[in-house]
Amino acid sequence: MRKYLITLAPVLLLGLQPGSQAGMTAQSLSVPSSDDLKPTMSQEKVESLVTKLLTTYHYRKVRLNDSLSSVVFDNYLKELDPNRAYLLASDVQAFDRHRYQIDDYLNSGDLTAPYEMFNVYRKRYEERSEFIKQLIQKPFDFSVDETFNTDREKATWPKTKEEQNDLWRKILKNQALELKLAGKADSSTTRTLTDRYKNLDKYYMSRVKSEDVFQMYMNAFAESLDPHTNYMSPRFADRFNQEMSQSLEGIGAVLREDGEYIKIVDIVPGGPAFKSKQIGKEDKVVGVAQGNGPMVNIVGYQVDEAVKLIKGPKGTTVRLQIVPADALAGTPPKEIKIVREKVKLEEQRAKKEVIEVTENGRKAKIGVITVPMFYRDFDGARKREDGFVSTTGDVKRLLNELKTDKVEGVVIDLRDNGGGSLTEAIELTGLFISRGPVVQVREAVGDIEVQTDPDPSVFYDGPMAVLVNGFSASASEIFAAAIQDYKRGLVIGSQTFGKGTVQTMVDLNQWLPKEPEKVGQLKLTLAKFYRINGSSTQHKGVVPDIQLPSAFSPEEFGESSQPSALPWDKIASTRYEPTRYVDDALVTKLRSKYDQRLKSEPELKREVELLADYKKARQNTVVSLQEAKRRKEREEAERKRKALGQSGGANSELVASNGSPETEEDENASKAKKEKKDIYLNEAGRILADYVSFSQVKR
Repeated sequence: MRKYLITLAPVLLLGLQPGSQAGMTAQSLSVPSSDDLKPTMSQEKVESLVTKLLTTYHYRKVRLNDSLSSVVFDNYLKELDPNRAYLLASDVQAFDRHRYQIDDYLNSGDLTAPYEMFNVYRKRYEERSEFIKQLIQKPFDFSVDETFNTDREKATWPKTKEEQNDLWRKILKNQALELKLAGKADSSTTRTLTDRYKNLDKYYMSRVKSEDVFQMYMNAFAESLDPHTNYMSPRFADRFNQEMSQSLEGIGAVLREDGEYIKIVDIVPGGPAFKSKQIGKEDKVVGVAQGNGPMVNIVGYQVDEAVKLIKGPKGTTVRLQIVPADALAGTPPKEIKIVREKVKLEEQRAKKEVIEVTENGRKAKIGVITVPMFYRDFDGARKREDGFVSTTGDVKRLLNELKTDKVEGVVIDLRDNGGGSLTEAIELTGLFISRGPVVQVREAVGDIEVQTDPDPSVFYDGPMAVLVNGFSASASEIFAAAIQDYKRGLVIGSQTFGKGTVQTMVDLNQWLPKEPEKVGQLKLTLAKFYRINGSSTQHKGVVPDIQLPSAFSPEEFGESSQPSALPWDKIASTRYEPTRYVDDALVTKLRSKYDQRLKSEPELKREVELLADYKKARQNTVVSLQEAKRRKEREEAERKRKALGQSGGANSELVASNGSPETEEDENASKAKKEKKDIYLNEAGRILADYVSFSQVKR
C-alpha cells in the first residue's frame, strides 16, 4: 500500500493565513470573567491549519457550509452537555445564533464562540455544584412512586431553574438508590456521592485547560466528517505516543472519557483483560480498588486519573466495578478481579484447538484457529529474518498441526478481532486461495490500488469457515470478505463492524515549525477499502452466509451507530476467479439445516428466546425511583443477565454479561462450563461438519 502521508505535502500552506479577520466574528455570549478560559494565538493557527487539511485531504471532500456548520454546532453541544442536565434551554437558544456561523469561524481562525459557550457551561456547572452539595445531605424518600429515564440523549433542555432542580433531584435520587440497593448505608451513600461530585468539581473548576476545550471543539468538527478522524492536543498526543511505544503493563485496555464515565474502547489481545473474558468493548468502569483495599468511585474522573489507578506493577491485583455495554437499565455494576501483568506477544498470537461435534449421530473433529489480531514483526520482515513473527507464519504452522490431528475442516475464529496489519490479511488469504486480488483501496482523489496475493500455491485446500461477530473489524473484514467472494469457505456469525476506512497520523508540528510550543496531531481518513467484487466493507461490513443470533445490532455498536460514518458504496469489480468450494445451493442447504436446529434443539431455541427478551428489555431505559419496585426491576434484570450468560457462556459478544465468579470453586466451574458451552463455536463446527457431508471438495 502507498505511504499516504507522503501525499500531504506542506505546499498546502501557501496562501494559508491563520487567524485572519476574514469572515464573521463570534459575538459575545456572556460577560467574561477573569477565570474564563481563552484560546491562544497558537490554537487559532492550528484551527485554520486543521480546517485546511480536513477540507483538502479528507476522503469525504467536504465543503464548509451552513449545513456542516449546524452538524459541528450540535456535536459541540453534545460534547459539552451530553445528558442535557447543566445548560438551560435559554442558554442553548442564545448559542443557536452561531449554528450557521461555525464554518466562517473555522475558516478565519476565530475561536471566540466555542470558548464562550464552554465558559457559560462551566458557570452553569458551578451553579449546579452548589445545588448538588446541599441536596446530597438531605435524605431521599424512596417510598414515592416516580420514575427516571436514564437515557437523556434526546431529552429536552430544562426550561427553568425549578425544572432543572427537579431533574437533578431525580438524577441524585437514582444514584443514591443504586448505592442503597448495592448494600451501602445512608452515611456511606452520602459520602460516596459527595466524593463523586468533588471529583467533577476538581476537573471542571481547576483541571480543564484551554487545550482541552480546543480539542473538544476541533473534534466536534473532525468527527462530523467521519468517526475515525480526530484531533489530539499536545498532552493527549504525547500520552498516545508514549502508550504506543512502551511495553504495556496493567490490564491491557484502552480507555477514554464518555461523559462522566470511563469507557473501554479497545482490549489488547493477550492482556489480562482479554484473558479474563469478563470485560468487553464499550463497558464502563465506575470503580477501582487496589488489592483488598477500598473501592474508589471514578465517575467523573479524567481518563488520565483513571489510568493511574488501573495501571500498576505486574503481579499486583486491581478490582474493577464494571457496567457492561449490554446491561439493562438499573443493572448493578459487577466487580471483577484482575492481576496486572505485561502484555506478552505470545498471548496475542494465533492458537489452535480441536473440537468434536456431533451431527446426525456422526462425530466430527473440527480444527479451530483463533486469531485475536493481525500482527506482523515489520522490522524482522524488513531485515528478512527467518521465521519473523507474523499471523500468516503462525497459522501455517497451526494448519500443519491440524493436518496431523486429522481434522475434517478448519474454523478461523475472528470474533472480536479489531484488525491490524493489512499485509497479514492479504497473506493469510493467500494460504487458502491461488494467486489473485484480495482487496481494493480507493484514495480520495479516485485512484484505486488493488492489493493481491502473488503466491500461486494453496497451503490449505480443505473445508473451512470464518467465524465473525459485530466486533470483527478492518483487516478481519478484508479477510472474511475475500474468503466469501472467492467462495472459498463459509462465513458464519453476525454482521461485522463495518470499518472500511484508512487513516494516517499527521504531525501538525511539522506544518507549524515556528510555533514555540507543541500543537498536536491529526488522525485523518483518506482512503476506503473495497472488496474484490467492488462492494465497500464500510458501514455494512460483511454479512455472514449463515447468521447466528446476536445480542448486538450494527446500529447499536457498529460503524452504522455513528451518524458521521462514511456511506457504503460500490466501485467496479476487479478480475478474479471464484473457486468451486461453496455455491449458493450448498449455502441454502446448510442454512436450512441450521434453521431446523434453531427450531428443534432446546439449547438453540432457548438462546434465541433469551436474546429476543433481552433486546426488548434493553429498549426500556425508564427505571423506578421507588425502592420496592426498583428492587424487583433489578432482580428481573439480573435474572435475564444470568440466564443469558448461562445459556451461551462463551459468546464473546456477551462475555461481559457473565459477571465474575465469587469463589475459586466458582471460577473453576465457570472455566469448565466455558470449555463445554461456546454455543457459537460449537454451532460453527456443526455447520462445517454438515458442509463436509454435503459437498465433495476437490483435493
